[in-house]
Amino acid sequence: MRTLFAAAAATLVAALPAQDAPRRPNVVLIYTDDVGFGDVGCYGASGVATPNVDRLAAEGLRFTDAHCTAATCTPSRYSLLTGEYAFRKRGTGVLPGSAAMVIEPGRTTLASVFRDAGYKTAVVGKWHLGLGAGDLDWNGAIRPGPQDIGFAECFLLPATGDRVPCVYVEGERVVGLDPEDPIQVSYGKRIGDDPIGAERPDLLKMKFSHGHDRTIVNGISRIGYMTGGHAARWVDEDMADRFVERALRFLDGVGDEPFFLYFATHDVHVPRVPHVRFVGKTDQGPRGDVLVEMDWCVGALLDKLDALGLAEDTVVIFTSDNGPVLDDGYVDEAVERVGDHRPAGPWRGGKYSAFEAGTRVPHLVRWPARVQPGVSSALFSQVDYLRSFAGLVGVELGEGAGPDSQDQLAALVGEDQVGRDHLVAQAGSLSLREGSYKFIPGGKGAKFSRSTGIELGNDTVPQLYDLAKDPGETENLAESQPERAAAMALIDSGADVLGQHVDSPTPQIVAQERGVHGTGHHRDMREFAPDATVCSSVWVWDKFLAPELKKISAGNWTPPENGALLSMAEGGTDAACCGPAVSEADKAKIMAAREELLKGEKKIYAGPMVDRDGTERIAAGEVMADPALWQMDWFVKGVITQQ
Repeated sequence: MRTLFAAAAATLVAALPAQDAPRRPNVVLIYTDDVGFGDVGCYGASGVATPNVDRLAAEGLRFTDAHCTAATCTPSRYSLLTGEYAFRKRGTGVLPGSAAMVIEPGRTTLASVFRDAGYKTAVVGKWHLGLGAGDLDWNGAIRPGPQDIGFAECFLLPATGDRVPCVYVEGERVVGLDPEDPIQVSYGKRIGDDPIGAERPDLLKMKFSHGHDRTIVNGISRIGYMTGGHAARWVDEDMADRFVERALRFLDGVGDEPFFLYFATHDVHVPRVPHVRFVGKTDQGPRGDVLVEMDWCVGALLDKLDALGLAEDTVVIFTSDNGPVLDDGYVDEAVERVGDHRPAGPWRGGKYSAFEAGTRVPHLVRWPARVQPGVSSALFSQVDYLRSFAGLVGVELGEGAGPDSQDQLAALVGEDQVGRDHLVAQAGSLSLREGSYKFIPGGKGAKFSRSTGIELGNDTVPQLYDLAKDPGETENLAESQPERAAAMALIDSGADVLGQHVDSPTPQIVAQERGVHGTGHHRDMREFAPDATVCSSVWVWDKFLAPELKKISAGNWTPPENGALLSMAEGGTDAACCGPAVSEADKAKIMAAREELLKGEKKIYAGPMVDRDGTERIAAGEVMADPALWQMDWFVKGVITQQ
């Protein structure tokens, strides 16, 4: 069998464009947030009217097997723009609002492809790919940013609506910033005098259910601490209007030039705070109402294209960054009022999940000049936008550009009903689709997230499903079809492998929220111990207890099934983890190392970990304090001993 990553290198040759089709269409990519396969009318939504999205489906191509690359936002956005699976690059998990930009300046991106083809380019809306180069000063020029990777214009929500800083960035500056009230942001130590949700729930107009209990902005507590910038702080209810207004201004200014607009909505991500004119439009509470608000955004863009006479020669794509979630950290009655609506459609799981609903999302393509209305069952991945559009606009990609992207233009425009022969999806682990078959490797991750109410798709045994016969992924065929399961598991051992560590899908429960310096490639320890708040992938090398090992090891810390213990001092100056399954002798070694390191008032990690090869180890060490190094990783100087 051809290996996965050999297959990834093989591209399908797109059909040549029709003789009378435009070679350089405009492109509007509408990238929604947390919108599930069943969340819009044309995919079977119940109790929510989405006439503008449905119009796109009626006038274009509706895909039934299209995927984002990951079950969370940052990695999907990274892959969409770079044509590279995010799991290949460390630090591309769900980012804090203070993270450095994870796409390096000068890299080939979807935006740079259009720029090099002579297009006007803009990004409006949610970014969540980091800004600056580390330790960013929000009061000065913000570089690098989108303008360093191909976007001529940008108006951004820097991270997410539930993370600080709660300001907009246009170009290289925070919008409306008063220099006498400078912004500071921290995802570690508390800063400033602003009230926080954990202490002042009486100030909240929307309560938090888990994780979102730090600085209060606009009556909503967020992830992380922020002080200053009061005149620049956004009003959540106005966010959709601000994004649409800025996008329409861009469209009004394009003139006769071809253009690429990447329009990334905040809806339907938490906190779900619709404008007053959308409140009560559904019986599903705020989540249903922001779906209506999202649909209004789509309609505003379509109406502007019509008014400017641009619709015929403009490709409009509507899709989402990951699957749906109901309770994602705020008390907004999404669970209680969902009714008969099925956000994931017929698929199992949702956001954060390795099951199909984690990445199978709505995907609509309208291009009146070329695309015939209809339905496509082609297997398609958003990672393919880069090569598909590069071929369309005549830009030759350099060596190393878009390593996982395939030219799937023929599938994108409905001229090929097959598409890819495989794709990789990223959640807590990597899963593989080949045709109608889905393979999820066995592992130690939690099966269910109590905080979000989502099945995560993890199991101790490999899973194999035939989605054509079993869309609900209920019948595991791994034992009855062992040859197929083994073949799908046999990935080139010299490359990245299924089951390897990837960034966690649970960003709201991280060390940094509790005052610890790093967040880590982490799993939600609440799935193993309700009182725990820290777990992490670590990069360790021998220094303290076992210098004779002379070994460098990178691994994924996995708490034992019977729980984990956590000790953390006030203020986050000390964190130590130690699994109950670790022997008493090893516990003693770990805690002794911890005590030695604490003498220097260092941040400490101590606990079990599992290497990529499955070797169980214990680790203890000092968390490095350089924020340029730790963004989403705990880099730990310490010790490993093999058990």
